[in-house]
Amino acid sequence: MKKILYKNFTLLICVALFSLSSCQGDGTEESQGLDMQLRTALEDVSLTGSADYFALPKSHELNKIPQDPRNPLTNVKVQLGKKLFFETGLATEPGLPEGEGTYSCASCHVPGSCFQAGVRQGIADGGVGFGIKGEGRIKNPNYDVSQMDIQPIRTPTALHGAYNRTSLWNGQFGAVGPNVGTEANWTVGTPKEKNNLGYEGLETQAIAGLGVHKMGINMDLINNSYYKELFDMAFPEFAASNRYTLETAGLAIAAYERTIIANESPFQYWLDGDYGAITDNQKRGAMLFFGKASCTNCHNGPALNSEEFFALGMNDLEGADIFGDFPDFENVRKGRGGFTLDANDDYKFKTPQIYGLKEMSFYGHGASFTSVRDVIEYKNQAIAENSHVPSSQLAADFRPLGLTDDEIDLLTDFVENALNDDNMMRYVPSSIASGNCFPNNDPMSKDDLGCE
Repeated sequence: MKKILYKNFTLLICVALFSLSSCQGDGTEESQGLDMQLRTALEDVSLTGSADYFALPKSHELNKIPQDPRNPLTNVKVQLGKKLFFETGLATEPGLPEGEGTYSCASCHVPGSCFQAGVRQGIADGGVGFGIKGEGRIKNPNYDVSQMDIQPIRTPTALHGAYNRTSLWNGQFGAVGPNVGTEANWTVGTPKEKNNLGYEGLETQAIAGLGVHKMGINMDLINNSYYKELFDMAFPEFAASNRYTLETAGLAIAAYERTIIANESPFQYWLDGDYGAITDNQKRGAMLFFGKASCTNCHNGPALNSEEFFALGMNDLEGADIFGDFPDFENVRKGRGGFTLDANDDYKFKTPQIYGLKEMSFYGHGASFTSVRDVIEYKNQAIAENSHVPSSQLAADFRPLGLTDDEIDLLTDFVENALNDDNMMRYVPSSIASGNCFPNNDPMSKDDLGCE
């Protein structure tokens, strides 16, 4: 309470003495007034009554980052996971021999694209090339489509994974929270079986994902590098015979992913008291976000996401540029319902976090949008584009918002710029133990990335 009172008192002083250098912004009383209005708007929609509710922790503040109690964060575990996330030496089970050692987790979770794929459909094994931020990834002509590692839905970002107790668009990973009661659907012989390990979604996804994405434990690499010492330090509670496994590797990767936080975005600086970090127009856009546009009905909390699933009638991942014939596509299309097998959940998808969207190229579970403004216009008009989704399934909040073009511009400015952390490369290691090029190690990618 003292902290809240102190911040409000500081704002009042800024309004009265706006010429002081400590009160940043454009130096006008109007700008100071916008700060106060925005802070009030945040307090009104906050679950705690404080604007601090929306503040993100620093990546090194491990004790402040949401974590799985069965996988407590430690510096050494995060360090190991950071290396493994980019380690192409884990690419041990490719569709063709030439794919060995050429891909990593970061092949589809590209830092330059805010940790999602730079193309509509992410390609790990079976892809070549990188471009500048993953947009140059294409099919390896030597691979048959059946040999490729491709998915029937857009790659979700790894950013702010700490703020999800379940993972993926349908929330199928995680033994806690919304997935309590879904045990009958943790099908043996499928990746969903990993839920039986009892971890939260991020940990379960990382463990299952290593197998799904054709990666494995390369003991020669571990035994002949600093990885062995890092595993030993990160997982002393595991017996040595069970310490170098997909489970511990996945736990380390999940620990690292929990530290991938957009805490250097302008809006976060504004929350921390730097009132000049965002422009007056971005403040106006923020007030629309937290007010008239009702965005926080779905996008709330520090990551501006939620654990809820909604049907917004967006198109699925289909088109001439999409590879693969997925026999389970109808269940994929049904989103949460495809996992729970409850018709009430059909066509509902997890509410994503919305930081870093400026760096992304595709939006929606089917990558059917190519700009932030397009998504906002879609939600403003509230006309479903997917004919497969019955109107009865559409979310109650999927209704016309009544925003003007100018208001859409302001809202777009806030989301694109105030929520954009343009320093994601701080989460990239300087090297990996294999010495390979990363995040991809195929000849075309090596050329794109300037690897020797």
